[in-house]
Amino acid sequence: MLYHLLYPLKNYVSGLNIFQYITFRSASAAITALLISFIIGPRIISFLKKKQILEEIRGDGPESHHHKKGTPTMGGIIILGAAILPTLLWANLTNTYILIILVATLWMGIMGFIDDYLKNIKKMRKGLIARYKFLGQILLGLLIGIWIFLSPEFSNFRSVTSVPFFKNLEIDFGIAYIGWVVLVITASSNAVNLTDGLDGLAAGLLAICAVVFAAIAYISGRVDFSNYLNIIYLPGAGELTIFAASMAGACLGFLWFNAPPAQIFMGDTGSLATGAAIGTMAILLKKELLLIIIGGVFVWEALSVMLQLAYFRYSKIKTGSGRRLFNMAPIHHHYELKGWKESQIVIRFWIIGILFALMSLSTFKIR
Repeated sequence: MLYHLLYPLKNYVSGLNIFQYITFRSASAAITALLISFIIGPRIISFLKKKQILEEIRGDGPESHHHKKGTPTMGGIIILGAAILPTLLWANLTNTYILIILVATLWMGIMGFIDDYLKNIKKMRKGLIARYKFLGQILLGLLIGIWIFLSPEFSNFRSVTSVPFFKNLEIDFGIAYIGWVVLVITASSNAVNLTDGLDGLAAGLLAICAVVFAAIAYISGRVDFSNYLNIIYLPGAGELTIFAASMAGACLGFLWFNAPPAQIFMGDTGSLATGAAIGTMAILLKKELLLIIIGGVFVWEALSVMLQLAYFRYSKIKTGSGRRLFNMAPIHHHYELKGWKESQIVIRFWIIGILFALMSLSTFKIR
């Protein structure tokens, strides 16, 4: 809104010309997101405590988590507010990239809110039934896939995705790209949801991913940088830098309250929404395959669950009794049961996340 209100006045006040620069608006969005988090965070925590919207710890989880019972949840509201409001303030709201990313984030934020509401307020142990979650993710993927196909902004590259480590190499999925979009959004949303099991783990990793996507969006939206690095030039994609910066600021602001020992958990309201957001950014920037590296820790968390289930079923068929590949899945619980302290796991996974982030950025030169 500030962009639309103030930038048109540049002919009368020369200083307002600064609003044309994505770097200025992105930095402002990140700072705004942090400030919003710091302002609304304590109020939301207090409200959730007052209304007794508190986390219920699963009986089959690690025993070390039982002391967390009673911690306020649904803190994803903080992330959503701190990511979306600065985007509305600083971004060009007529930009298709911005409209799509806002719809994706809000859509899954509402799905996550419904799940948290059913679990923590209505006391329905399973919350929103899994098939309804998948249905919501599939519908969102179909909406975004069709939106991309129908938007003139994507006419030259609507069904392609870039291949990391190779110059000017893209895979064209054709009409099957819509199915590809559904897969990416569903996978990324669920992967973040699975990772959100330790204080600060998901929030820190999301902030790292958001910074990487901010850099990629800025590069992709500039013809000079994209040509130099031999990546797809995406006119208008630079505006996504503002959302990515807002999301990074929002996750860091949330981390202030979510760091061990957590004062609040993000719940599905935050994890499903942020997961869908990073998946959608990868889709819009044509970096779906690179997302595997950018979100490497999220991928490993999701894979550990799939491997655990597959090995259990395989061993049950072969031996008659199911065996576990890991002590517990997702993988962060495996290390907890091996004796690692929660803070050790979180910080080490952050370090691995940073290494994945640097590796993903290096792919633009290692070609």
